[in-house]
Amino acid sequence: MNLRGRLFPLRSHHLPGERWITITLRSLHLLGVAGTGAGFLVSGSEPHAWRPYLILTVGTGLGMTLLYIWADGRWLLQICRQSVLVKLVLLGLIPVWPTAGPGLFAAVILLSGLTSHAPARVRHYSVLRRHPPCRRPDNERPGKE
Repeated sequence: MNLRGRLFPLRSHHLPGERWITITLRSLHLLGVAGTGAGFLVSGSEPHAWRPYLILTVGTGLGMTLLYIWADGRWLLQICRQSVLVKLVLLGLIPVWPTAGPGLFAAVILLSGLTSHAPARVRHYSVLRRHPPCRRPDNERPGKE
């Protein structure tokens, strides 16, 4: 199988226990985000207060990103997913530029809010395909019977 076939499979790849892996990564990610924010709020740009949480945030964010890309590379094509890559870069700049850490962290939080609460046609817009995903009728949506 070539690279294109691996990145864009006809059916998404799945790991045994994938749901629990994702839940664990997300939970640890939330802990990291909260700890990083608290570290900046309590002691400003003192690395000892936020560095362990930042490592947890970036590590779990990278883990989730790699898992999603492995499952189906189309994950990379949507605006909301590309923002994840931008957030990882911004978080990666914090250790290099600690005095800008609180501002970079605030930018990550704002970007997260904007992309997660934007309308679906914006979040799932594909830059390469130049359109949002096809909208399914209400009776075909998960949870709708």
